[in-house]
Amino acid sequence: MEFDSRTPHAGQPTGRRRGRVVMLVCNGVRGDSRVQKAARSAAEAGWDVTLLGRSPDGRPASWRLGEARVRLLPVPTPLAHPPRASRRPLLTGPLAYRPGTAGYRVQRAKARRDELRTRRAALALGPATPLARGRRTARLALPRLAARLAQHWAGLRKRQLERGQARRGTGTLAERAAVALWQRTLKERCWRRLWPSLYDFELAYGRAVDELRPEIVHAHDFRMLGVGARAKIRAAARGETVKLIWDAHEFLPGVRPWTDDVRWLPAHVAHEREYAPHADAAVTVSATLAGLLRRTHHLAEDPHVVLNAPETPATRPVRTGGVPGLRAQCGIGPDTPLVVYSGAAAPQRGLDTMVDALPGLPGVHTALIVPKPAAGYLGQLRARAARLGVAERLHVLPYVDCDQVVPFLTEADAGAIPLHHWPNHEIALITKFFEYAHARLPLVVSDVETMAATTRAAGIGEVFTAEDTDGYARAVHAVLADPERYRAPYGRPGLLDAWTWEAQARTLDRIYTGLMRESALPQETALPHESARTDPEARRGRARRGREARRDPAARRGPAARSEPAGTERAPSPTQR
Repeated sequence: MEFDSRTPHAGQPTGRRRGRVVMLVCNGVRGDSRVQKAARSAAEAGWDVTLLGRSPDGRPASWRLGEARVRLLPVPTPLAHPPRASRRPLLTGPLAYRPGTAGYRVQRAKARRDELRTRRAALALGPATPLARGRRTARLALPRLAARLAQHWAGLRKRQLERGQARRGTGTLAERAAVALWQRTLKERCWRRLWPSLYDFELAYGRAVDELRPEIVHAHDFRMLGVGARAKIRAAARGETVKLIWDAHEFLPGVRPWTDDVRWLPAHVAHEREYAPHADAAVTVSATLAGLLRRTHHLAEDPHVVLNAPETPATRPVRTGGVPGLRAQCGIGPDTPLVVYSGAAAPQRGLDTMVDALPGLPGVHTALIVPKPAAGYLGQLRARAARLGVAERLHVLPYVDCDQVVPFLTEADAGAIPLHHWPNHEIALITKFFEYAHARLPLVVSDVETMAATTRAAGIGEVFTAEDTDGYARAVHAVLADPERYRAPYGRPGLLDAWTWEAQARTLDRIYTGLMRESALPQETALPHESARTDPEARRGRARRGREARRDPAARRGPAARSEPAGTERAPSPTQR
């Protein structure tokens, strides 16, 4: 695998390192194929790569990913539990318990009633005369009534708490007013009030980044952008140059909030808006998303596109053995029709549609390859399949390692992507799209914009209306009836070559190389971001320049515009507002 004239082939000794790169990601690395491929291929290209991730169990861990080093850091999140979360919703639930005590109170009331039930059974073993039975009944009458009332009372207070918390999450008038107030007062800095837990990542990652003394920080997705930007600012204060790459995996304003809280999305959007201008280069997953990011953050040019494409066996030999094949895990033979879904499991992913369609697809089996097969949502899908009488044709399987995904998928007859209409689903070609393509599977894709258009243009599958069970079933029937029609386009020269990680790695390498060349150029010393914002002399200087600009038209174009000849343009930063 060759990236430029100085890049060694994969697996060969790299000799002198070309620069220190620290990659940041807010997960445990193992389930993130894009991050793993980026770190491994960059290290093989001669970069000194350290990948910092978040430990899932709170314990530090480290290992090698090819030539790259991986470190997982514990991330305590005390800021994720602000005092407001422990307050009772007095306006909407005046009788509600304080958060954290309701479960105890309800369970204690149940235990009391159960204790009285046992005592009643014990007393029933006594004399069976009418008088004795009457005495036993009278003896427990009041305690049983009190226990019943206590349980109902505890249930009422618990329900008030749950309703109040639900209203608070979806946005009471007071919550929405607080969000609007902080947005108006602090602008892009409002995340510090709305979602201070974002700073938990700075406290966990910041010192580790500084100790590694990187020349390039590659921040994956929105949470790590702030960590990378602050590391760049601290390095500038030490007289060091650090280049920041922002790798935007999705369009944040279109993300479904990860938690049921009205503050989550505006806080994260503000955090991204504050730190995006610090990036020296931006990378994203599709041309559509690149255009959105450019317009949203007023970038001078579209971010570079690095697709979520798989590695090819030519550069990443597939390990054999250890993992049974897809059909073996499903317990079916080679002639049984099999439709596969590989990826995260959530309602908006459309897996309900796949299950609901099984009664209309006699003999067809469905395999869901997911990160956590025992998750609650998967349990609901299994129960749904049992009610429909198709449980034996639904198979829920765990992920395999990223270098085994494509060979694992090749045993299926079709690959399904039944996504619902969400902004981020409309604009990206997701990882499974390319994995299905390299497995040469006919596709069954919902009518989300970018994937539907690519599927139709390439002729590699059928498109159905999202959430339309009958439409999905018709699309499956079509691809299973004539699979070779949809497999044939994969043989066209160049189609799959552009959808490989090797092509994407060359793009990343060019970005790294360009940033290192920029770092080698003489640069003017500038005030760090926070000092420029708060220093009184800097504020007065900006005000003076503003007054001059109003008097002198040439001044509005800045000092460079006044000193350079007409027709000369300065190249703006890729992420300049």
